[in-house]
Amino acid sequence: PRGNIFPEGAVIKSTATDPSVVDDAGVFRLEGPARVYTSEKGAIAAIKDGKIKEGDVMILTGIGPMGTGMEETYQVTSALKYLPFGKRVALITDARFSGVSTGACIGHAGPEGLAGGPIGKLRDDDVIRIAIDCHANTGSADFVGEGGREFNAEEGAAILAARPSRADMAPNPQLPDDTRLWAALQRLSGGTWGGCVYDVDAILEALG
Repeated sequence: PRGNIFPEGAVIKSTATDPSVVDDAGVFRLEGPARVYTSEKGAIAAIKDGKIKEGDVMILTGIGPMGTGMEETYQVTSALKYLPFGKRVALITDARFSGVSTGACIGHAGPEGLAGGPIGKLRDDDVIRIAIDCHANTGSADFVGEGGREFNAEEGAAILAARPSRADMAPNPQLPDDTRLWAALQRLSGGTWGGCVYDVDAILEALG
């Protein structure tokens, strides 16, 4: 999938989407307010405290390679599964998913938040529009509204480009040095979609 939230791409776990929220054409559609979190712990707390509502789009940013070594977010999708409306909540993250994750999941968003990616510039109540074709394995997720005003994906991209990254994102201070090095090499060789395993030739060219 592509979109102004992840212009370099992402991964959709389309088969995990509940069939009851997919239309006759095989498309999952959701347009709703962003609920932005910079840690899995914060996202879980929001679910437990009843802060997540039907139709929300949970944004989990700053936990990609540079943030936490790209942790898996199964706990969030597992918690949503037990809400009566959880199948009508989507999750977009620059981290990854467990093999048993369920729900409308979009991960590996690139560029990641800590690399200046648009996902790290989203704010609560930004309007997010998602369309996932579960048959064709294509889709999009775009920032299309704020403050009661709607706009197209191109204008949304321009607004995000002008915003600063969130100040509450930061690398985990306990991130091991070898993970920090992997994240730095990956970023230098093109980011998540320049190769989840870094491109040695691209790194050597950049260093030269």
